[in-house]
Amino acid sequence: MEPTLARTYLDHAATTPMRPEAIAAVAEGMTRWANPSSPHAEGRAARAALEDARRRIAAALDWPHHVILTSGASEAIALGLRGRGEVPRLAVEHDAVLRAGQGAIIPVDADGVARSLPGGFLAVQSANSETGVLQDAPQSALRDCSQTAGKMPLPDADMIVVSAHKLGGPPGIGALLVRDLGLLDPTGGQERGYRAGTENLPGALGFAAALEAPRDWFDAMAGFRADLDAAVLAGGGEIVVAEAPRIPTIAAYRMPGVSSAAQLIRFDMAGFAVSAGSACSSGSMRPSHVLAAMGYSPEAAGEVVRVSFGWTTTADDVARFADLWTRTARDVRRAA
Repeated sequence: MEPTLARTYLDHAATTPMRPEAIAAVAEGMTRWANPSSPHAEGRAARAALEDARRRIAAALDWPHHVILTSGASEAIALGLRGRGEVPRLAVEHDAVLRAGQGAIIPVDADGVARSLPGGFLAVQSANSETGVLQDAPQSALRDCSQTAGKMPLPDADMIVVSAHKLGGPPGIGALLVRDLGLLDPTGGQERGYRAGTENLPGALGFAAALEAPRDWFDAMAGFRADLDAAVLAGGGEIVVAEAPRIPTIAAYRMPGVSSAAQLIRFDMAGFAVSAGSACSSGSMRPSHVLAAMGYSPEAAGEVVRVSFGWTTTADDVARFADLWTRTARDVRRAA
């Protein structure tokens, strides 16, 4: 029998493994089977647990305002933009933002940064999910913080989007943090009339537990990425937006002359899980609208992969991937 290949996961920007604290909290939540909207004692107990989880989520994020629980970031974005008409958004935004409504597309420079933002309400990703570029925005904005929440302090914004599975919580739950409920368009149902559907109590408990888990792992990420950056440069590669401010957990690299698909196949066969961009688009391997907006040609964009770190990442994981990346680039040059 062939030995099982050890796997190394470096695709945390797509989803990160659940924290053990979150797994235990979800399991405990499964025993609280009553509907939190029911008026009987069982329902009231479930409601109390749900509201306690909501308070814990707000406290862990240092958010003193309203928390609307959703099924994830995409729904939170749609809820926040619903009924607002045209909302300008950056050309490099996540597909969920680009799909939600209409509005002017704000261009970015070669570093992926919008140097001039219009007035009024905006939709701006806090950290780009493909390149890790950090973007500032005024308070009057919906900030997609899926990649930064639980890692960095939240920005000052009227609305903030958070996703549990990006920070060690369960999939299927997220939140829209709202400074003033008057900013939202109510439609009836649960969540104070802003979101219909039975509340996900186990998910909320897992979400809270993940946010309360230690975050000391994040301190090492900048060093890990710096080591990988250096290895890629030494191997003849290109760091996408090397000079731009980036969250330490996300990096994009171009291997000239080698398609993203070929790289992913080789990396996967060697036991490493990375991606070619956002999980919502990399499965189709269609050209990245993010890289295109930054001026990359289709050929160059098609040679980029994303590597992302999380709470399970170790220095050895990064060192072994750096060695694999270097060997892959060298083998291609030799074959040319």
